[in-house]
Amino acid sequence: MEYRLTDFLPTTKKELELRGWDYVDVILFSGDAYVDHPSFGVAVIGRTLEAAGFRVAIVPQPDWHGDYRDFRKLGRPRLFFGIAPGCMDSMVNKYTAARRLRSEDAYSPDGRHDMRPEYPTIVYTQILKKLYPDVPVVLGGIEASLRRLTHYDYWQDRLRPSILVDSGADLIIYGMGEKPIVELARLLARGEPFEAALQLPQSAALLPSKHRFAAVKAADILLHSHEECLRNKRAQAENFRYIEEQSNMMHAQRLLQQVGERVVVVNPPYPPMTTEELDASFDLPYTRLPHPKYKGKRIPAYEMIKFSVNIHRGCFGGCAFCTISAHQGKFISCRSKESILREVKQVIDMPDFKGYLSDLGGPSANMYGMHGRNRNACEKCRRPSCIHPHICPNLDTSHDKLLDVYHAVDALPGIKKSFIGSGVRYDLILYKSKDEVANRSAMQYARELICRHVSGRLKVAPEHTSDRVLMLMRKPSFSQFGEFKRIFDRINREEHLRQQIIPYFISSHPGCHEEDMAELAVLTKDMDFQLEQVQDFTPTPMTVATETWYTGFDPYTLEPVFSAKTPREKLAQRQYFFWYKPEERRNIEQSLRRIGRPDLIPRLYKTPTSSSTPFTPTNIHANHRTSPYTEKPNEEKRGRHRRKR
Repeated sequence: MEYRLTDFLPTTKKELELRGWDYVDVILFSGDAYVDHPSFGVAVIGRTLEAAGFRVAIVPQPDWHGDYRDFRKLGRPRLFFGIAPGCMDSMVNKYTAARRLRSEDAYSPDGRHDMRPEYPTIVYTQILKKLYPDVPVVLGGIEASLRRLTHYDYWQDRLRPSILVDSGADLIIYGMGEKPIVELARLLARGEPFEAALQLPQSAALLPSKHRFAAVKAADILLHSHEECLRNKRAQAENFRYIEEQSNMMHAQRLLQQVGERVVVVNPPYPPMTTEELDASFDLPYTRLPHPKYKGKRIPAYEMIKFSVNIHRGCFGGCAFCTISAHQGKFISCRSKESILREVKQVIDMPDFKGYLSDLGGPSANMYGMHGRNRNACEKCRRPSCIHPHICPNLDTSHDKLLDVYHAVDALPGIKKSFIGSGVRYDLILYKSKDEVANRSAMQYARELICRHVSGRLKVAPEHTSDRVLMLMRKPSFSQFGEFKRIFDRINREEHLRQQIIPYFISSHPGCHEEDMAELAVLTKDMDFQLEQVQDFTPTPMTVATETWYTGFDPYTLEPVFSAKTPREKLAQRQYFFWYKPEERRNIEQSLRRIGRPDLIPRLYKTPTSSSTPFTPTNIHANHRTSPYTEKPNEEKRGRHRRKR
């Protein structure tokens, strides 16, 4: 299908004129390239406002240097400016865990690094406030959503206040913003003052302490002030438990935090979107293409998802290091099968589609259709995870609805194969509930997944082998990975398939010591893996792991927790992923002797190397939890999975 320039939301004065517009209601400034696709936040918000009857324009990746002409070119909006900094946190997108520049910016044309500033939310807002001080600026997206209260910033290594303080913006809409953004636009379009928006659900505002909306009510939760958190890390840890619990409750309470002479007020979120509401969002008239201005240029993130379809939102896993539930919530909102099929048919009609869907998934591939059997119990629940430390007996773990979607998609003419590229929760597959029908559907799902939906490699995320570390990660025991791998291998033998299972692992997570990584190396070697998908823990705002890493306390127990923090400590852990590389062997053998685990050397290496350092008392480092190495941390390294011949 050929698209005209006017099929996209306008990005220039010329495009406004093509539509015959002499004003715009809302102008959105995006840190990402403009891709008119439901996986890109600025497109979703723009299309949602358009469907509600508002005139919307997008300024993607404006030049923040010089005379600010990109910020001036569309003039003043009738209602407000919106800041959509990007699908990823700008600092995670730009830097590795070692604070090194990534190889490319996946959301910029040709992967260029110079298309957005660091912290675009702050930079864009400050420019707009300088140019148009009387026009409201509303923040959205991951960057603002996860920085709505006091948070630790890994890249600056300091505790920062709400992003409202640094940016000067008027409001944050946090989480998935379709419902609050439309309500805000309607409120302002009616001529109501902006102050009326300060009680909007799923929003946060910075108010003077004496403002009437800042007064503490009986049901409110008053957090430790920003200044107290600066003085006392334990106070920051205590705050986070309330923040996470309220982010994942069906009926949350209002949060208030003092910052100097002002108060950050976080209003409770809207209820999770219904199937009908989610369908309406995905059924908007997206072209599913990058804006024509990028013709001839490659946008890496788009290339990854152009033939994929998202079938649900939310994740009830509650993994300690993950921000999905903080942004999307733990309750699953599912699209209808009919809406999914409509989008798949759009993909089939794309001129370069060859019949293979790259992903038919979501935040977790196999949570579609899952919910609590007793909804009243879910409405009162405070648990951040429905499956940790054990799977809630109220959770319906049937995979029947998901299998129905798979069957319907695979039956469409033009579909040769639908792959599952999202991570699969094998603990949901292995769970034995009292519902035998649900148990049978899980086993059927495992077989169909392995036989029909794996593109040669199935990605799963055990994350570690130590059950003690896994408990802090909120992940299941490593024994469950072993059980699932046995099922995977058996089905591959039965079906005469030669497929691989690709496990993901993390080093330097809070609670993880060098010895844990050494045992990880031995256990994964025994399973015949040379690890490929690995990463060093990166503290990102609004995760329990980050708060534990920064404060040194588990926010739920307030017990002390060790974390590897220095480059030496982190390198000492990460090296064990690559035990099979000859250049790593000497350091690993020295490390094993230093931490008192020379017994693991023959399990990793059959014979000692001539270059190995003899074990003597002088080789033992004074602090057995600190690495002796002085090399600079490397980028993530990649290995391969070995097949048994």
